[in-house]
Amino acid sequence: MRFLDEDAVKNIALGAAVLGTGGGGDTAVGLFMALEEIRRNGPIELLDVQEVPSDALILPTSMMGAPAVSIEKLPSGRELDTVFDDMESALGKKAFATMPVEIGGGNALVPLILGARRKLPVVDADAMGRAFPEYQMVSFHLHGLGARIATFADERGNRATVHPIDGEWGERICRPLVDAMGANATVCDFPLNGEEVRRCAIPGTVTQAEAVGALISGTSQRTADTVVSDLVSALNGYLLIEGKIVDLKRHTKGGFTRGSMVIEGVERDSGRRVTVNFQNEFLVAKDEVNVLATTPDLITLVDRETARAVPTETLAYGMRVALLACPCHAQWRTNIGIKTTGPRYFGYGVDYEPVEQIARRLA
Repeated sequence: MRFLDEDAVKNIALGAAVLGTGGGGDTAVGLFMALEEIRRNGPIELLDVQEVPSDALILPTSMMGAPAVSIEKLPSGRELDTVFDDMESALGKKAFATMPVEIGGGNALVPLILGARRKLPVVDADAMGRAFPEYQMVSFHLHGLGARIATFADERGNRATVHPIDGEWGERICRPLVDAMGANATVCDFPLNGEEVRRCAIPGTVTQAEAVGALISGTSQRTADTVVSDLVSALNGYLLIEGKIVDLKRHTKGGFTRGSMVIEGVERDSGRRVTVNFQNEFLVAKDEVNVLATTPDLITLVDRETARAVPTETLAYGMRVALLACPCHAQWRTNIGIKTTGPRYFGYGVDYEPVEQIARRLA
């Protein structure tokens, strides 16, 4: 157990944006809210998964919807308490802790806000090790755990409690609900006990995000030539291309931010073009000849000078960027993991191949 202060949370926000692979929601609003709660109530208690009692109730908290909407549709601040209270009331039990559903983007910060506000521990784990766009794309689903119950609230005061029979039905039922709430809502779902967290969650990801963020926040001590390479090394990843965005198509539909972009290489990548498709998160990267990386491996875009992540909702023509890819957690490389989050699930006509295998083959 340790405590997260303001500096730690700032680093978590930076790192979570990178691990978010373009999605997970903007970190700015969540960071401001988390810092304000820490100033009012003190630091946040962070627990290792081994410190959670087996019978303790853990309630993950997050946002669901299109990241592009979250920039303009700001939360009131009441929704998080509403969904948490509604979940405790429905279960008839008080929660021991909360945790992120995904460590990517703004969703990494939602449990920190609640933890600081309620003096509630946050578990150092999540259910993705990155960000994914759909409800069932969590490690709990891979282990056969049903969604069980989910509570929703929006900034207008609308509330809903849903009982999907599994994660796939959760996506079918809850996505239209969130769309009706303005394509963005606050959620408490997948209630777990401590034993289930240890068995199914991806451990240590809050600490991982903090470490990645600390590397990025220290860029003033390094040159622009080394900051991206340092980040690639820290992620055990690969640099796919450095260049500028020369084409961008993006729209919001069905509660998702969808589209594609083209990066034109510069300097040593001059003459190359890489196309990246996204649905909230970056899903497939390919050049004129080869697929370079696909989901569930992490594809992330960062500013070429600062290594700060660029999410899908803030992509703009002319940005100077670096496109990176790194291996996903081993749980996503199982048959059910690839079936749930692989490129064919999203309609791309390619099979999943580990990014390190692709890199060796194309070297």
